[in-house]
Amino acid sequence: MTNPKKKLSDGELEVMLAVWDAGGPVTASEILVGIRQKRSWALSTLMTVLARLVEKGYLSCDRTTRNNLYAPLVGEEAYKEAESRTFLSRMYGNSLPNLVSCLYKSGAISQKDLEELQEFLDQAQKEE
Repeated sequence: MTNPKKKLSDGELEVMLAVWDAGGPVTASEILVGIRQKRSWALSTLMTVLARLVEKGYLSCDRTTRNNLYAPLVGEEAYKEAESRTFLSRMYGNSLPNLVSCLYKSGAISQKDLEELQEFLDQAQKEE
């Protein structure tokens, strides 16, 4: 799988999440079912988004079958990692403590979340 190149719009991300959740090549109709709770798109709208995702290099399209089959060219984890790094850099100057502090002060994360984060950090240090 390749690394993400261009940023995804919210709609494109929802489509990619449906494709990643499918776990293999998927048809447009199956994707439409996967995004139904968040988007009430017509099939033609979805086809436009799929064409953009193919053009951006996020999806491949196998046209050898009766229905086009779409498969991810960018892995979910690779995308999340790249977006997280970009977000951390743009919003917090690459300072993870500033991000965590902001989330804690705003109430977005709880004391329990901080304890779980500390456990994660302790485990990561042991593995080094």
